[in-house]
Amino acid sequence: MTEAILPVALALFSVSLLLNLYRVLRGPDIIDRILGLDTLNVNAIAVIVLGGIYMNSSLIFEAALLIALMGFVGTVAMTKYLVRGDVIE
Repeated sequence: MTEAILPVALALFSVSLLLNLYRVLRGPDIIDRILGLDTLNVNAIAVIVLGGIYMNSSLIFEAALLIALMGFVGTVAMTKYLVRGDVIE
C-alpha cells in the first residue's frame, strides 16, 4: 500500500512546490513573498522526508531538520528586517 502512496504524495508536494515558487516570484507584495518562501521551505522539508521514507534512509531526516532550522531563522530575519529595517540590533 505504501508503495503506491509515497509516489503520489511526492508528486502532490512537488506540485505544491511549483505553486509556492509562483507565489514567491509573482507575489503582490513582499509579505506574500515571505509567506511563500516559508511555505516553500515547509513543503521542501516534506519532500525531503518523504524521499527519506522512500529510500529508507535515516540520514536524510537530519538534513531535513537542519533545513527546517535554517528556514525558520531565515523567515525570522526577513520579517525582522521588514519591521525594523535592520536584522542585527
